[in-house]
Parts: sequence; C-alpha cells; structure tokens
Amino acid sequence: MNVFYNREGIGDTLLVVLKSVSPEKRAFEKKGDVARIFNEETGETVGYNIFNASTYYPFEGNGVVELNEEVVDAINDILAKNGFSEKVKADFSPKFVVGYVKEKVKHPNADKLSVCQVDVGTETLQIVCGAPNVEAGQKVVVAKIGAVMPSGLVIQEAELRGVPSYGMICSARELNLPNAPQEKGILVLGDEYEVGQPFFS
Repeated sequence: MNVFYNREGIGDTLLVVLKSVSPEKRAFEKKGDVARIFNEETGETVGYNIFNASTYYPFEGNGVVELNEEVVDAINDILAKNGFSEKVKADFSPKFVVGYVKEKVKHPNADKLSVCQVDVGTETLQIVCGAPNVEAGQKVVVAKIGAVMPSGLVIQEAELRGVPSYGMICSARELNLPNAPQEKGILVLGDEYEVGQPFFS
C-alpha cells in the first residue's frame, strides 16, 4: 500500500494505492467522501480516493505519506465512517534494502537485459536489470515491490520481455543521491554493508 497527499497540487484528497490496474479495467464507486477504485473484471479493490481528508485526520506531506499504525487506523476509520467495511493493511518493512547479486544470466529475449537472483536477507528476488555494470558477487541497493522512487515511480511486479521481475536494482541517480554520476550503471556498495539492512535509515 502507498499513500499520497499533496494539498497544494491536488487539494485536500488522500490517494490510497493498493494495486495497479489498467485504465480500461478501472471502475469507481463513491460513498460520502470516499471513492473506491476497483478492477471491473474481478471486483478487487485497487485503491481509494479520500476527499476532505484533513477534516478526518491531520494528514501531512507533499507526496508520499509515511505510514505507521496510527495513519493506517485513521484510513480504516474514514472508510468505515463512509460505509466501507473493507480494511486496508500496510507493510511497514523497509522498501530500500541492501541486496547481494547471487547470480546473473543473460535475458533470453533481450541483448541488453540481465536476469539476476538477488538475496535481500529475507528472500531471494528475481530482478531483470538493464545496467551494463551489474555482476554476480556485488552488493547493491534494491527497491522492493511497493517502494516509491524519488521520481514518484512506484515499484511493482513487472514482466520484462516475458521474464517476471520483482523489484529494481538502483543507480545512485535513481536514488537521488548527492553527486550521483550521470552515466548509466547501478550503485555498487562496499563490503561494510550487510545484506538485508535498510539502505535509508
């Protein structure tokens, strides 16, 4: 779950994003101050727009809202007050972590892509990577599913040229780090980093 609030940009509206859905499958249902967004084919809820959000809770931020138990409880309270019985859940685990590239093989359908197996401490993720400098044995920064990049991009499950990918190996520029090199290539970390540790503390 990702939550966005930008009062100056879009007004007093809280955007709750649960899953992605293509525009042609997107449908809406409004009760009170809440619009539920759902997949028309499956009926699955993919998000909520909460209007007049600040009348319910003092949401802050100019983009991504940092989630904690209190914010999630507030969102569920708003949904209930507006006639929705469904509850949202949040994953509070860090979304930018140190990973270790265990294996790199050439993508079967794309010359410039590699398929990597990356240990992130709790699991091994398959990540398709286009960086020319990625190699097995490196420690790297991984943006996991649900991570919001500084550009605003939300990392989602993807399929790149027919191969599933579950995250992104990041460059310094994509992480918006100071003095990041402009040429293409992932950020390779030193040995002092531990696999699985949060990259942003």
